[in-house]
Amino acid sequence: QVQLVESGGGLVQAGGSLRLSCATSLNIFRLNAMGWYRQAPGKQRELVAAITTFPIGGTTNYADSVKGRFTISRDNAKNTVYLQMNSLKPEDTAVYFCNARLGRGSEAYDYWGQGTQVTVSS
Repeated sequence: QVQLVESGGGLVQAGGSLRLSCATSLNIFRLNAMGWYRQAPGKQRELVAAITTFPIGGTTNYADSVKGRFTISRDNAKNTVYLQMNSLKPEDTAVYFCNARLGRGSEAYDYWGQGTQVTVSS
């Protein structure tokens, strides 16, 4: 069982910044990838950003709506992934969930954090 502990959500004005953190109980090198998803009221959960474990340094992927504003990174020594969110907009308001993927393809299994609320006021 992989546990994910999130922190860093909150209330911020439009144009402001927040940094989310997600610590995993599993050595990060045993995971295929980690990422952040979000879900706004009445909407489906969507990918925000993801980072692969290999190659070293990771390959990142972003939703078009956050490119240039959000940055995903990780600290391997701390088994932690971060999401730096800048130039926040009211439409970024959502519950943000940390995701960890173990395995690949048909054998992949996703673990989820409990979610952290991000609210951006206009």
